[in-house]
Amino acid sequence: MTDRFHKLAQFFSEAVEAGDIPGAHLSVLYRGERFEWMGGYRDRAAGLPLRGDTLFRVASMTKMVTSVAAMTFVEAGKLDLSDPISRFFPTLADLKVGVTRRDADGTASLVLEPAGRQMTVHDLLRHTSGLTYGQFSDSLVQKAYREAGISAHEQSRDDIIDKLAGLPLAFRPGTTFEYGMSTDVLGWVLEKLADRDLEDVVAHTITGPLGMTSSWFRPPQLRLANIAQSQIDPLTGEVPVLGSRDFYEAGWLSGGHGLFSTASDFTRFAGMLRGRGTLDGARLVSPQTFTWMVSNHLSPDCAYGPDIESFGPLAPTPANGQGFGLGFAIRLDDGRNPLPGSAGDFFWSGLSGTYCWVDPAHELAGLLLMQSPNRHDHYRSVIRRMTYAALN
Repeated sequence: MTDRFHKLAQFFSEAVEAGDIPGAHLSVLYRGERFEWMGGYRDRAAGLPLRGDTLFRVASMTKMVTSVAAMTFVEAGKLDLSDPISRFFPTLADLKVGVTRRDADGTASLVLEPAGRQMTVHDLLRHTSGLTYGQFSDSLVQKAYREAGISAHEQSRDDIIDKLAGLPLAFRPGTTFEYGMSTDVLGWVLEKLADRDLEDVVAHTITGPLGMTSSWFRPPQLRLANIAQSQIDPLTGEVPVLGSRDFYEAGWLSGGHGLFSTASDFTRFAGMLRGRGTLDGARLVSPQTFTWMVSNHLSPDCAYGPDIESFGPLAPTPANGQGFGLGFAIRLDDGRNPLPGSAGDFFWSGLSGTYCWVDPAHELAGLLLMQSPNRHDHYRSVIRRMTYAALN
């Protein structure tokens, strides 16, 4: 595979030289080997090169970490997937669903209807809670999220929970895959159970056992200069704002998108995923639990929120031959998806330009870390296509 992997490295090197991306760190685990390439800048404007200790905002790949952490609580008997979220946050017991109605002249208004049932831990893990984000479209529910300042940094976890208690759900729990704040709330459930913040929870359950010594929600002050930055977008003339930019200053920790990590550290996490919950003797969850996690948990009649089309080949839809488990999108068929892979592979990505997938059939794990949100779809496709082309 070595010679063919060099073609992948060359492709990314040329993309850096062309100014299309600031830099990237690639890591591929294939059977007993590791292939790695790093090049470009952690800060192109300042002329600072990417290094092994560069920290990346892994963005929504944080969801995979938080989900595995949650399953350690399940295995310990502290958490049940059927637990209603009101067990931990009573103010979320009686949420309503916001349904858009139009009057005779076409004016839209939000009508509140019963949710049918409470959201559960299971719903949080598979994104069927009815929670959404506020930034991706202009539905009346998402506008209400924005008007409430749901993602503002200068507030606490409990401030956000209080706001969610007064906001409508986008869908009835259990009915619809809607990408949103589910994993953030899951992280706060873990905080309540452990009586410690998410930084400590993840350190105790994930990063500590795996020897991930450079992964934090709030990096130490001495490491802030190591954080990789986006470059100027030639279409706008501006540097894109990355969602996790200031989480080391925030009053709350995001289990959905707040983690910073190095390539070396996150490759260890990917290796644990390839090992079905175990790496180098450190067992986070049992193989049986891990198999449960990477099984499809969406019902056959599951609907999908309107933003799911923007996920392209990553969308966990039947049309793509994919579903969603407990923290991961799952490939269900060898065909139907425009990206190469195998039935049983699983993955997730981050808006900042990050991507990780595992293909058990090929004993393969791949990782792409870069901070280029405007070109991530193209490069996720490239690393996947060229990696499979390199396999023996």
